[in-house]
Amino acid sequence: MEAESAPANQEWPNEERTVEQLAQSRARIEKELSKVIVGQKGPIEEILIALLAGGHCLITGAPGLAKTLLVKSVAQIFHLKFQRIQFTPDLMPADITGTEILQETDEGRHLNFVKGPIFANMVLADEINRTPPKTQAALLEAMQEHQITASGGRHPLEEPFFVLATQNPIEMEGTYPLPEAQLDRFMFNVVIDYLPEDEEVEVVKQTTSKKPEPIEPIFTGEDVLRFHQTVRAVPVADEMVRYAVRLAAASRPNQKETLDFVNQWISWGAGLRAAQFLILGAKVRAVLQGRSHVINEDIQKLANPTLRHRILTNYRAEAEGVSVEDIIQKLLDQVKPI
Repeated sequence: MEAESAPANQEWPNEERTVEQLAQSRARIEKELSKVIVGQKGPIEEILIALLAGGHCLITGAPGLAKTLLVKSVAQIFHLKFQRIQFTPDLMPADITGTEILQETDEGRHLNFVKGPIFANMVLADEINRTPPKTQAALLEAMQEHQITASGGRHPLEEPFFVLATQNPIEMEGTYPLPEAQLDRFMFNVVIDYLPEDEEVEVVKQTTSKKPEPIEPIFTGEDVLRFHQTVRAVPVADEMVRYAVRLAAASRPNQKETLDFVNQWISWGAGLRAAQFLILGAKVRAVLQGRSHVINEDIQKLANPTLRHRILTNYRAEAEGVSVEDIIQKLLDQVKPI
């Protein structure tokens, strides 16, 4: 049974115009992206939801699936400064945050801080699991605090600020996997898979003929910051919040009333942040679809990207061929909406 929309607060009427603008612009966003991206509607929607919610994304996919092009294209639509950082084993924290250099002027020598590539609105951290934990920690501080610490000083980052980090699921040798506590800071884990044959044919035709049309910006950084405020003002019924909390809690093994398959296949479940991101993402999805309230489907559609990197399966699940997606589907089947 779908929950009725919660009573609107006093601020909500002032946000309705922004909601209409977002809902009406969805088709324009898809049209602009279609100039360079074929298919991938699910991943595109998930990245847009994370962007409008103010969250960061982990993107998992094999090489050559246009992950970089997709992120860069989204940055162009929102007129955001974009930087790509290739993470390598020898990358140091100062390579991404910046460093002080000695400069000589008429007034004498002094140290001047030169900003690194992290000072952008949208940062693509390519193959984040190929760099040592020390450098990963510098990026994760920027994600959490929206500032970096360098040369004994703190430097605020430009707003809005988003990190989209990619991982290659194939070549795992010589990598530094992100710990669960750091993975939890990413709102979504977006999986980009191979396209169906017809869409691959279209990609080949597009990329081997004329040059693609340039993407036209639709929004600005100020618009994105306003969207963040609007999304948080979207009313949500208590039943929806409780449903998200129960869904996340059901993934934790060895708890009271834990489902049998959870104890069998999961060694670590989702924390409270999963429920927070489920509700925040559901609010954005509702707005993009022209609704001013959250429904069950919003939460269910975002369960996979929200939970897949927060649930750690055990050896038994691996031996039995049970994937994280299989477990999430069973959770959705067992945990019923209120």
